[in-house]
Amino acid sequence: MLHGVGDAIQRVDAIGGGGRPADEGLTTFLVVGTDEREGIPENTLKNVLHAGGESCHCTDTLMIVQLAGNGGRATVVSIPRDSYVEIPAHQDPATRRQVPAAKGKINAAYGMGGAPLTVRTVEQNTGLRIDHYLQINFLGFVSAVDALGGVEVCTAKPLKDPYSGLDLPAGTSRLDGAGALKYVRARHVDGSSDLGRMRRQQRFVAQLLRQATSHDMLLDPARLGSVLSSTLKSVKADKGLSTGALLDFAARLKDLSAGAADFATVPVADVDHPVPGWGSTVLWDTKAAKALFDTVRQGRPLTEHPAPAPSASPGSASASGEAAAGGVPAGQIRVQVLNGTGTTGLGFKVDEELRRAGFATTGTPSNADTAAARTAVRYDPRWDESAKTLAGSLPGAELVPVPGLGATLQVVVGPDYRGPGAPSAAPSPAAPAGTAPASASASPAVAAESGSEISCG
Repeated sequence: MLHGVGDAIQRVDAIGGGGRPADEGLTTFLVVGTDEREGIPENTLKNVLHAGGESCHCTDTLMIVQLAGNGGRATVVSIPRDSYVEIPAHQDPATRRQVPAAKGKINAAYGMGGAPLTVRTVEQNTGLRIDHYLQINFLGFVSAVDALGGVEVCTAKPLKDPYSGLDLPAGTSRLDGAGALKYVRARHVDGSSDLGRMRRQQRFVAQLLRQATSHDMLLDPARLGSVLSSTLKSVKADKGLSTGALLDFAARLKDLSAGAADFATVPVADVDHPVPGWGSTVLWDTKAAKALFDTVRQGRPLTEHPAPAPSASPGSASASGEAAAGGVPAGQIRVQVLNGTGTTGLGFKVDEELRRAGFATTGTPSNADTAAARTAVRYDPRWDESAKTLAGSLPGAELVPVPGLGATLQVVVGPDYRGPGAPSAAPSPAAPAGTAPASASASPAVAAESGSEISCG
């Protein structure tokens, strides 16, 4: 059955042309979700999917997925769909006239020149060479989730967006195709807008692929056939993507987790930059974005994930996973910054300040899932000494233990943030919050929070 996968997928001339980035020997995919709605009844679009109106003939989702050559890791970088970038010169598909290069929203490239122009636009603005292209539309996404019997998601707080129709309670929910579409399209859940939406998309795609390639699924030919037949008719791929490479791609993505992949979003300087004729656009942080793409192009992990030290007997000095004596050097402490204030650009400012203070920051800050009343350091108890060092350099920061968070600590920036100082005595840890993220392996459900997954019973 799997041998016919390649024949069932529509093929497009997406890759090629001159002036492309150099081949670094890595395998990089561009995965896009389009706003095409052909074949979906208007009543279903409006009342069930909350996607009324006309199709914008644009890309609603753009993800760069790079697979490490050794098969051990993957890097997923989401691109805000309203990114204001240079769109290369191209031929108008309707008039056949040449269109000069000009600035515009990155998601408009698809309507201007289809998959080829979308790939060229991403390559030109990121410096990354795209080897393969995968595209799925609304109908394919909905059909895939329904054929799987739904996909579980987990959220620490209720999520409600009247624009997309999303209305989820806290905890674990199983979403059908229509519900899943609302979930990944929601942009008005909180102040994080598109950035929060992209984090949900990343986790959801990983969970969907994990279910689609599970052992039970592969051993059930009838069910597997239903998933393939309902999904592949809405999938397009570049002509050079072999069946074997496609199946390997899916198999690799299903194992994505906090320990096996790096998730990032292109750093932004302004999420609401008005441009005449384009409306509100997203401006990248040029310096931080270049640093991110340079790291991806070189095939290096965006963050390090050191293994925890061997467990010791309760009460011993190393039972926490770190030796208590002497503290931990700042350069050995990995830090992810989450902006909990709503102040645009503060996350990047804090990331830079912590880096100058010697900490190993990720360089890819995000928005916190909720507004923060005060600055906090979230940490896995196994890395409590690192947490004490970090919190000791942030006056007034609260320590919040989050079992299962892993080796990368999180600084949630609150309105009281005053910048890093010399390390001092750290505050006592706060009691674990009831909605704190926990290990990704604690639950099969994918989390809706920024950068972490939580256990939902």
